[in-house]
Amino acid sequence: MRSITFERFFQKGSDDPFDQLLKLFQELLVYTSGDVAEALDWMNQLDREYNLTNNQYGMGDFIRDLEEKGYLQTQDDLQIMTSRMEQHIRKQALEEIFGKIRKGALGNHQTGTTGRGDEVLPDTRSYQYGDSLDRIALTESLLNMQRRSGDLLNGSMQSDDFVVREREHLTQTSSVLMIDISHSMILYGEDRITPAKKVAMALSEYITTRFPKDTLDIIVFGNDAWQVELKDLPYLEVGPFHTNTVAGIQLARDILRRKKNPNKQILMITDGKPSCLKEHGDYYKNSFGLDRKIVNRTLHEAMLCKRQHIGFTTFMIAQDNYLRQFIAEFTEAAGGKAFYSGLDKLGAFVMHDYLNNKRKRV
Repeated sequence: MRSITFERFFQKGSDDPFDQLLKLFQELLVYTSGDVAEALDWMNQLDREYNLTNNQYGMGDFIRDLEEKGYLQTQDDLQIMTSRMEQHIRKQALEEIFGKIRKGALGNHQTGTTGRGDEVLPDTRSYQYGDSLDRIALTESLLNMQRRSGDLLNGSMQSDDFVVREREHLTQTSSVLMIDISHSMILYGEDRITPAKKVAMALSEYITTRFPKDTLDIIVFGNDAWQVELKDLPYLEVGPFHTNTVAGIQLARDILRRKKNPNKQILMITDGKPSCLKEHGDYYKNSFGLDRKIVNRTLHEAMLCKRQHIGFTTFMIAQDNYLRQFIAEFTEAAGGKAFYSGLDKLGAFVMHDYLNNKRKRV
């Protein structure tokens, strides 16, 4: 078992024993990339060490309930996750990540909306011809009349008295989330792929439930790049791959080219430098330092994104100074943004950035 800590699941509470065990089991399924047998083996090991079950409710009861409640099914003598379990994992990832945003320093983004995706702000401005009447701030407008005329009851309103509430319009957005699945995502004793998967699951669940008119496509990139579906996310694994960032961006641009929304963006989660290209069917690889040939092709793709008005945000989860310098150069070429995030803050940064990119003041 990898060196992972699950203390928050071991605290005894008033929850139903099945619900308590289910939360831990879902967490393990993400770490094992959907391998039910391995996750259950971990559950049994943790039960022996931490006494998760008791005489009233044992691990066998839990497995039986998983099957009866439709979370697991048997196929070819193997237990596999059902679509219900996959959706439940996405919802848990959303609560874990979005819950941190609500409680953390990034602020509470779960705000009420008015109209067609417009968020009312506390700021006001003078009424302008063409403003919708439902945006008039009545109390502030009456106060303006009183200040001007000195008579709230008998005064008459004039056009200069009216003020309207500012709003932020939540634009329809087409996004592509790029996840690095190169081998370095599990090197040096640090699991970086699991947080990336959780971010993808949380973001996809958030968009489909809160902004159904938005689109989110998810691609992974190693030696090559390919698109994955929503149901595939818990099963993603790191491979023996280099990092072909060029292939990832090319696929992302191709996906966005076919979208009708004018607002398009790429969100890239990576921990390493680009180290691979594909030329004439062959791979050109260099894991040592920054290869100028690979870097130049990557910067060219960044400039194409800028030229095509595709927003680009990079979430860098490595701390090497020379990689930070490369990301700074890449960000300038793309006209985008970069966040240097630790694993514990990755989800909050991605969700916060996604929401900010949807907002414009009207």
